[in-house]
Amino acid sequence: MPLNFAILQTDLVWEKPHRNIAHFSELIKRLDDNISLVLLPETFSTGFTMNVGNIEDQAEIALSWMIETAAEYRITLGGSLIIKEESCYYNRFYWVKPDNTFVYYDKRHLFRMGREQDHFCPGNNRVVVEDHGIRFLLQICYDIRFPVFSRNRNDYDVIVYVANFPSARKHVWTTLLQARAIENQSYVLAVNRTGVDGEGVDNCGVSCAIDMKGEYKARLDYKPGVLMSSIDIEEIRQFRNKFPAHLDSDNFSLL
Repeated sequence: MPLNFAILQTDLVWEKPHRNIAHFSELIKRLDDNISLVLLPETFSTGFTMNVGNIEDQAEIALSWMIETAAEYRITLGGSLIIKEESCYYNRFYWVKPDNTFVYYDKRHLFRMGREQDHFCPGNNRVVVEDHGIRFLLQICYDIRFPVFSRNRNDYDVIVYVANFPSARKHVWTTLLQARAIENQSYVLAVNRTGVDGEGVDNCGVSCAIDMKGEYKARLDYKPGVLMSSIDIEEIRQFRNKFPAHLDSDNFSLL
């Protein structure tokens, strides 16, 4: 049975978690009842800020909201938050299921051109989560430039990218999303924000769903919007069986 999903592409209010959460709550409330997976952008509650001391308390609020919302609407909810753990801040992608359980992935590749490595600690683990019989690899924004890290070892079916990707590199975003789908013979679900952030960076949107042949199944442009589509796991399996390029892949060290 296909998995129906929604990607929420919006502008974000800079460092205002309550306003962002309220906005996403309204969008989720309007979704079709058959939606099982909802994806939010990178750092969806605050924007991609390096002012981590200003928003220390937002993660607990936002994660609680994710858990409550997933349970209320019987959906899986995914998106990243800025969270402090001991002496480190992490850009953490939470994957929250409707039964109040969650897994998370800490962003491995920190965007040095945005000084992310000066404020955050990198993650050490590659995370695949199974949901509705589909295996999802969790990735965040700048990870898209590092194909060895996302190489499919026949251990996932879909790559999920949550991002704050700038308009200045829109061509990079669209090209690499298609490349990751083709080389890994997997679906790619990508959610990016729109609008200008608190650092004056304009973000390009182009949230999309791409199939294992690199073809767009659904795509948004720059403007805020909701993308709804579905994934058929049998379609992915049949394609891989017919064209088993993964059997000839090279072995790489992930970390």
